[in-house]
Amino acid sequence: ILMVDEKGKNMKCLTFFLMLPETVKNRSKKSSKKGNSSSSSNGKLPPVCYEIITLKTKKKKKMAADIFPRKKPANTNTTAVQQYHQQNLNNNNTIPAPNWQGLYPTIRERNAVMFNNDLMADVHFVVGPPGGTQRLPGHKYVLAVGSSVFHAMFYGELAEDKDEIRIPDVEPAAFLAMLKYIYCDEIDLAADTVLATLYAAKKYIVPHLARACVNFLETSLSAKNACVLLSQSCLFEEPDLTQRCWEVIDAQAELALKSEGFCDIDFQTLESILRRETLNAKEIVVFEAALNWAEVECQRQELTATIENKRKVLGKALYLIRIPTMALDDFANGAAQSGILTLNETNDIFLWYTAAKKPELQFVSKPRKGLVPQRCHRFQSCAYRSNQWRYRGRCDSIQFAVDKRVFIAGFGLYGSSCGSAEYSAKIELKRQGVILGQNLSKYFSDGSSNTFPVWFEYPVQIEPDTFYTASVILDGNELSYFGQEGMTEVQCGKVTVQFQCSSDSTNGTGVQGGQIPELIFYA
Repeated sequence: ILMVDEKGKNMKCLTFFLMLPETVKNRSKKSSKKGNSSSSSNGKLPPVCYEIITLKTKKKKKMAADIFPRKKPANTNTTAVQQYHQQNLNNNNTIPAPNWQGLYPTIRERNAVMFNNDLMADVHFVVGPPGGTQRLPGHKYVLAVGSSVFHAMFYGELAEDKDEIRIPDVEPAAFLAMLKYIYCDEIDLAADTVLATLYAAKKYIVPHLARACVNFLETSLSAKNACVLLSQSCLFEEPDLTQRCWEVIDAQAELALKSEGFCDIDFQTLESILRRETLNAKEIVVFEAALNWAEVECQRQELTATIENKRKVLGKALYLIRIPTMALDDFANGAAQSGILTLNETNDIFLWYTAAKKPELQFVSKPRKGLVPQRCHRFQSCAYRSNQWRYRGRCDSIQFAVDKRVFIAGFGLYGSSCGSAEYSAKIELKRQGVILGQNLSKYFSDGSSNTFPVWFEYPVQIEPDTFYTASVILDGNELSYFGQEGMTEVQCGKVTVQFQCSSDSTNGTGVQGGQIPELIFYA
């Protein structure tokens, strides 16, 4: 069939191949009767193939993706396309349109239509634990192309020809997320299902999806979920994620230990945290967190949360808590009265605090090293003058950005240039107008040009490549030192810090001079 326009140009050809069953049958019979007969006239049969030769054109062939690069279907088909996309979200929906293929210009889009669709499905999965299963359709070829596990399952030497496969250890939402990646080349992750999706990606060896899950977890990592993610990262053997978790737990230890997620970790992870030398936390906080975990563990083991059972579930992990390193007040008012210690243990620890000859203890008695804070100093010199720098309730502010994740613990501030003085400082850290941390405290200035640290209650996590605003409002001796020759970029170890002026600054502080000479951080 030739198709031409009105002028006879742009000719196209459709080629049809026709083979009739009777013709093939008769041809076979006649060939067997005649044997090796070479008679061309008797041996001729009606042709079984008809072909029209395509006329050559000067135009170069293009793939559909070249012609329609990520182009949306025409407006006339928009409703139909949206309808089909909506059907993909639901299970067991086939496409009724006879020419749905024409709505999608690329193979990627046509393949995506098959996602979660019963049309041409040759396998079904019953996913989820008993009582929470979901039946999902699949297409063996597509799945085998996307996963070596599916390839072995359907086309390997030990392949089983099953129409229905049960997968009780994967959540339906996570399995759907993996199928969406395999069919549509799209990664759709959510905070409440990303761990389950990572498990599915690991199980079926879909490495790029697994990497995307890890990246998602790293970017959403915080003190609230760091302990749980630490436990999972060890399970999934993801060392990079494990290291990121430790960075957060070390720097924001008290927030991490007080989080609800801490009580959900397994015993092995609990031991690894209690052994940690670099935990930046008071030991009384570590002790209280361990007791909270023990109470929840009793519930998991269906035990009454008595003192005896708490001690039982803690086991030898109790002695990883460095009780002898607590402040005496914390021990006397906390651990000693908790009931978790035996009478002999309590007496021995009291003697450890007070006696010259200290008894032997099962508890670790060496203080944790914690983290050493780093200081980023942004001025090359400082000065004072008779009419500067004054404080009248106005704000000194500066913006900064880092190239690696750090945790801001506080600011270094200048003090009085007229002898010793006490200052009241309200420090604040914001991102796009949202307050991330603030504190009101006092510090004593000895009259020197040194900087004096002022701390936040908890270190504040700072993400890379985003500007944050550091602010302080000082109340005290009006005349103080101030910085000069400010730098727009400072290298502190492996961290690069950039500075720029802040519109919140109403007291004269900027990049070139002013207050807030130092950022104190953990990295």
